[in-house]
Amino acid sequence: MPTPLRLYTDFVCPFCFIAEQSTVPRLLADYDLALDWRGFELHPGTPRGGLPLQRLFPGRDLAQMHAGTQRFAARFGVTGFQPPDRLQNSRRALAIAEWARATGGLEPFRAAAFDAHWRQGKDLESDADLRDIAAAAGLNPDEALAAADDPAWLAGVDAKQADARAHGVTGIPTFFIGDQQVVGCQPYEVLAAAAERAGVQRRR
Repeated sequence: MPTPLRLYTDFVCPFCFIAEQSTVPRLLADYDLALDWRGFELHPGTPRGGLPLQRLFPGRDLAQMHAGTQRFAARFGVTGFQPPDRLQNSRRALAIAEWARATGGLEPFRAAAFDAHWRQGKDLESDADLRDIAAAAGLNPDEALAAADDPAWLAGVDAKQADARAHGVTGIPTFFIGDQQVVGCQPYEVLAAAAERAGVQRRR
């Protein structure tokens, strides 16, 4: 039986995007792991409509900051994306992810949401863009949009956040591999070593 890889990420987290594009798929390909993804609101206090990153990072040069993120990503082989200047509220997208989990479409939706936000400049709060993301994932756009504001699915987002706090998660991405915890966008070798320490078998 595969060992669970419990992974906490958010669609608007640049380092989550980098990990999900690089080390996560490689780790799943190399080791007998089963992904157990948990959505985690990076900034749960972000208002509807988002806020300028300059408010989060006063005095920082955003162009230099974005260039630094892109250089970091390139070390993981991730290129061709432009970080936004505005932090979006990811809560509705995470609610759709909970609905997609229940309907068997979680992984296609996650992939589409990350790609839409980081590579296509889509707005994770926009009804039209959320519909497009759902359609790209092969999901019913009307049902997905209804899930975005459904109290039951939003409660699922809150439950995942509480679960994360209960496990001591304060930053993302956070990986739990068996009894091993790895925090941050770490090189593949760090995650592979954690898998080895946890006794996870390599795939042949």
